Amino acid sequence: MKERCIVIPAIKKNAVIPDQLVKRLAGVTLMERALNTARACAPGEDIVVLTDSQEISLICERAGVRHSWNRDLRFTSLDIVGEMRGLLENLSRDYEHCLILRASCPLLTWVDMEDAWRRYRESGADSLVTVRSVRQRIWRAQGDSMESLLEGAGGDDGERSYLVESRALIILRLALLRGDATAAGGRGPWRVIPYFLDERAIEIQNYQDWWICERLLERRHVVFVVAGYPAIDMGHIFRALMLAHEITSHKITFVCTRESELAVESVARKDYRVVRQGDGELADTVLALRPDLVVNDILDTGAAYMERLRAGGVRCVNFEDEGPGAPLADLVINALYERGASTERLRCGPDYFCLRDEFLNARRNPLRPQTRTVLVTFGGTDHSDATRRVLDIIEPICRAFGIAIRVVAGPGYAHKESTEARVRELGNPLLEFTWATNVMSRMMEGADLAICSAGRTVYELAHMRVPGMVLAHHEREARHAFARPRNGFAFVGILDRVDDTRIRNVFLALLKQERRARYWERQDRLDFTANKARVVGLMQDLLEKEDA
Repeated sequence: MKERCIVIPAIKKNAVIPDQLVKRLAGVTLMERALNTARACAPGEDIVVLTDSQEISLICERAGVRHSWNRDLRFTSLDIVGEMRGLLENLSRDYEHCLILRASCPLLTWVDMEDAWRRYRESGADSLVTVRSVRQRIWRAQGDSMESLLEGAGGDDGERSYLVESRALIILRLALLRGDATAAGGRGPWRVIPYFLDERAIEIQNYQDWWICERLLERRHVVFVVAGYPAIDMGHIFRALMLAHEITSHKITFVCTRESELAVESVARKDYRVVRQGDGELADTVLALRPDLVVNDILDTGAAYMERLRAGGVRCVNFEDEGPGAPLADLVINALYERGASTERLRCGPDYFCLRDEFLNARRNPLRPQTRTVLVTFGGTDHSDATRRVLDIIEPICRAFGIAIRVVAGPGYAHKESTEARVRELGNPLLEFTWATNVMSRMMEGADLAICSAGRTVYELAHMRVPGMVLAHHEREARHAFARPRNGFAFVGILDRVDDTRIRNVFLALLKQERRARYWERQDRLDFTANKARVVGLMQDLLEKEDA
């Protein structure tokens, strides 16, 4: 006796859409899709299709799958086991177990079937039924009182969680159909276990279900490979999350490099699926996810890594990549580097800087007659603690002129406690410290001048019309050529190569209205609002591009 068989009921008369089983859904008929799923789990000789259609019988014959044809067959109830009892009793002579696969649930995969089978066997159950969890509030047909509407949420008439059967898959021990009491180990009643399918539990019962399933089956898998740790700051994470929010029609997964614990925490808070790099190479982790498009936001890539992705047939978009792997990417977007003109494969310069949504409706700053508020911010980590160094330099000046200071540090800032202690020690009522804000645009509203690093913040400041002085964390950041006087910024240099006197003198120079006004006017000509749509459009075009 064999261990298992698969039965696929395919009753054309019971279809809710004309020719539903032989109509193409995302390029493949429901019948072919079910046969492909079954064939991934069992040979054709162990698959039986029960049908009333000669057309479906022919499909099975050509696929090398057994079939049982009866033109008068029709199911009159939802009891699928009862409707097929005769066939199942016959199969019980040759098989111990049966998996009943419904072609009307096209999102079920062979991986789901094998996982359900594993759980069924490990539990020692007599049957398994796929279910989905539904949280709803149930109302009586004749209506309920207003009190139940207002107060019933926690009572008997309130919202509850229910398990609803998904008619995608049923597994059962066939010996029980013969009335074999020993088949259940003498336990008495059948033991049925649930298998949660949830997002893949959609059963086609109308045209809307058909449309939803088609959209889901046409989804591609986009994998964002990101890095975020103190040495490179958190800008890569923020940008990747921003772009992921725009891709709503496809499946999204984030892969974080081995050292990027800050990235893992930030992405997980946004409820995306997060995968950490395994013990092997980064390419191994990425390719195991079977992506259609990989978005690399990890700075410079290596040639070996990119060659692995190309060999796996994966299209790649790389951000800020000047490494040996960059020429192997399908598209490279270097918004922070302005080297020459853009090409079909390389897009560079401020036209490709993506502005976060929170800035689109923010109130840009007018040119005020005097500097009243200064913003100090050095990114998500600021591992060198430039924040406290700059604060100590400018605080006496601002105190003397009655200028308010807003200090804003990111979630990866490791000097939070010492900076808070310093703020208390200074006792300046016009000084405020904010850590890990989610509304950076609000911090920039009302600011007349900024002191910052040379990352993506300078673009946001330019959008908000906040002139400033820029101190780069390191050599690579110093190459971000946007942070220059032509765009409203005084570039001072790399932090560890600039003394306090120069920082103080540049700050005093920017307090002069004539210079600040000149910088503000240059920023007033800039506009980044359409850039994100441009970048997402390039990514979507690459994702949907037909294979050559």
